[in-house]
Formats: sequence, C-alpha cells, structure tokens
Amino acid sequence: MLNAVLALACLVLTVASLLIGPADLDLTASVTGLFAGGDEAAMIIMQEIRLPRALLALTVGIGLGLSGAVLQGLLRNPLAEPGIIGITASASFGAVAIFYTGLAGASLYALPAGALAGAALSVVLLLGIAARAGATLTLILAGVALTSLAGALTSLILNLSPNPFASYEIIFWLLGSLRDRSMSHVWLALPLMVAGWLMLAMTARALDALSLGEEAAASLGVKLPLVRLLIVAGTALCVGAGTAVAGAIGFVGLVVPHLVRPFTDRLPSSLLLPSALGGGALLLAADIAARLVVPTRELNVGVLTALIGAPFFLWLVVRSRRELF
Repeated sequence: MLNAVLALACLVLTVASLLIGPADLDLTASVTGLFAGGDEAAMIIMQEIRLPRALLALTVGIGLGLSGAVLQGLLRNPLAEPGIIGITASASFGAVAIFYTGLAGASLYALPAGALAGAALSVVLLLGIAARAGATLTLILAGVALTSLAGALTSLILNLSPNPFASYEIIFWLLGSLRDRSMSHVWLALPLMVAGWLMLAMTARALDALSLGEEAAASLGVKLPLVRLLIVAGTALCVGAGTAVAGAIGFVGLVVPHLVRPFTDRLPSSLLLPSALGGGALLLAADIAARLVVPTRELNVGVLTALIGAPFFLWLVVRSRRELF
C-alpha cells in the first residue's frame, strides 16, 4: 500500500512539474506540445525544458533516497546519508575543478565528466582504505576525511578564482539546480543511476543480516567486503551522476528514510523501495516549490532541500541524545 501511494505521488508530482512554469501554457497546449504536434514553441518548452527537468528531479531523487536508506542500513546509524562517505563533496570538487580550468564551456559533457571523475576517485580511496581495515567505522572516518579535504579544495578554488563571474558560476552550481537541463543530461546520467540502483538493490538481504551486527551477518554467509563494494560503488554511481547534472543536493537521503520508516516493518530491505519513491517525490516537490515560492526569481532546489533537511537533522540529533540518556 505504501509503495502504491508513493508511486502515485511521484506520478502526480511529475505531471505537476510538466505543467508548472513561467510560460503560460494551458493544459491542451502542454499535452499536445509534449506528445508532438501543435505550436512549435509549446513543443520546445515541453520536450526540451520541462520534460528533462521533471525526469531528472524524479531519477536524482530516487538515487538519493535509495542511497540514504542503504547507508543507514550498512552503518546502522539513523544519521547516515550519502554525503557521509565523501562522494557528494568529491563529485562537487571534480565539477568545480572543471569550472576553474575553463573546460566547462568546451563541451556539454565536460562538467558531468569532472563530477564523475571526482566521485570515482573517492570510491577508489574509500575502498582502498576500507579493504585494508575491514571495519565499517573506518569507512565512516575515511568518508569524513574525504568530505573535509574535498570541501577545503573547493574553497581553495573559489579563493583562487580568476574573476568574480567564475566564482558566481561555481557557487550557483554548488547550490544545486535543475534549471536549463536538456535530454542530453538525462541520457548521460540515467544509465549510471540505473546501474547504481541495481547494485544497491542487490544488498537488500545482506542489510537485513547486518542489522544483527557484522559478526552475526558474517556467520550467516554475508560477504562483507563484497557488500561494502556494492554499496560504495552503487552510491557513487547514484550520487555522482546526480551531482554531475544537478549540482550538490543534500539531505534528501537523510530525511526520506525517516519519513517512510514508521510505515514499514523497519527491516532495512523493506525500506529501500519506499525510500527511493519518497526521494523522487520529495525532490519533485522541492523543484516545483523552487519555481513558486518567489515567482519573480527561481530558487535553487538545493537551497530548499537544505532548509528542510538541516532542521530535521538537528531534531534527529536531539532525539538520539534523549534516547541515549
């Protein structure tokens, strides 16, 4: 029932995203423009502006929600989210480096390639460290270190930026936005995100076993190094591809699993699909709100997700403290 409700919410919000925008198109013009035919301007608006934006909001949200649920299951920590292992910060640094070198304007694929390269480098470092130590705590600590390093390098690039216009472009991208995306961005990111979804879905049973502890899971036949590999690589594909086309969008992976958990049996495997669908619905809703909150100036969707997620994170910290004491 929960999955059906969330899937319906995704469908309704996708349709709403297609119908909402600064261009004054009625329902008939929107539908005919989306499915070809009718006015040429309506076709361009629907097929080349609104459709890619809606698809990216849905798919990036699915990846973030799913990644958050899987990481909370692996780390057995309700405060875990995709940014905790440094992939988001590393992908952001890779993209910012492309901005700084001036290669961003050379090709449509330069910026996403930089973000994916940053995510890939973080995965290599994480797996190299975690494989040697073999402990989940080591993975967290390595992720925190990578996040700090990538953040410092990003700040350094901003500090060394040759002109204020370049700094503005970098800051705008770091705030996260789905504005002005095309179907080329969709086709670039979608295969990578789908591969990430599949890798994360393969860990469902192992996550249930890990809820008993790593030693118990190993005694049940769970291959912990393989599970870590699938989770880190799958998260890198989901988050790296999403960051490559939409910039840094945070807190979706933290908030959504907590919102849907009370409506499940609380097993990690039963949380994966609801979190994925909830992530898609939340990012679609945030992107719609970004266009409506200030009609004269569109907000960045990453700003809205942070405004939602940061207070929620603080509430989780306070609640966790109360449970401990």
